[in-house]
Amino acid sequence: MIKSMTGFGRGEVTENNRKFTVEIKAVNHRYLEASVKLPKKLSLFEANIRNVMKEYMERGKVDVFVTYEDYNEASEIVKYNSALAHEYMKYLKEMGDEFGVPNDIRLSVLARFPDVFTMEDVEADEDELWGALEKAVRLACENFVAAREKEGENLREDLLKKLDEMAGYVEFIESHSPEIVVEYRKKLEEKLRDILETLDVKADEARIVTEVTIYADKICVDEETVRLKSHVKAMQDALKEGGACGRKLDFIAQEMNREANTTLSKSGDLALTDKAIELKTIIEKIREQIQNVE
Repeated sequence: MIKSMTGFGRGEVTENNRKFTVEIKAVNHRYLEASVKLPKKLSLFEANIRNVMKEYMERGKVDVFVTYEDYNEASEIVKYNSALAHEYMKYLKEMGDEFGVPNDIRLSVLARFPDVFTMEDVEADEDELWGALEKAVRLACENFVAAREKEGENLREDLLKKLDEMAGYVEFIESHSPEIVVEYRKKLEEKLRDILETLDVKADEARIVTEVTIYADKICVDEETVRLKSHVKAMQDALKEGGACGRKLDFIAQEMNREANTTLSKSGDLALTDKAIELKTIIEKIREQIQNVE
């Protein structure tokens, strides 16, 4: 089964009055590029999260968003900085003495001075935190992969249809090419006959054969059609085999385009040119679709 590089997954786990929510979204990219945004309290787990992600994905520009809520009553505590309060009072007294004014500072005012009182998080067990967070990360990754696989299946079916259509164009080009040579010989003989009859000269059969051979060699696309059919088969096999085959498919599509360009350059017939253009068009559509395959 192939996977799309775009997708979304969400995982939510609540344990010990703590809720962890993980959301993952991704778009196509040549390599795996991950951006992890998480609360400061969980920042120490970023490397762990990245390691888990590598188990589920190989390519794509992936954004991970982690939110954390702690419902425990003792999740935060108030810290009183006695030394700092004494410093404030000391300098306030010095100011009063220096300027000759009474020190009328009240407790409520002192309590509002910066950093006299601060809020601090209660230290939680790291293993306990990671245990719950990992569950949320893996759940999000599993949902993310499921979304990628669903879209990947749609991509696979679409690509296989386009490959069948492409194979039809190649078949037409392959079968139509010999007819062009026969038609060319017929027109060449008729033209020579008309010219030579006016000159009362007999046509040189060897010369006609030589001209036809040169023309046939010039427009021959046997090698191109054989390689195109081989590339179509290779891409069909890769799609059916599945896995992370995006890079392989992209390489095959480049080779397809190369052969299609050569075929178009050798085209000496309007019908053949039309099919060669249609061939290039569908290859371009295939290449666009492949850019989204992991």
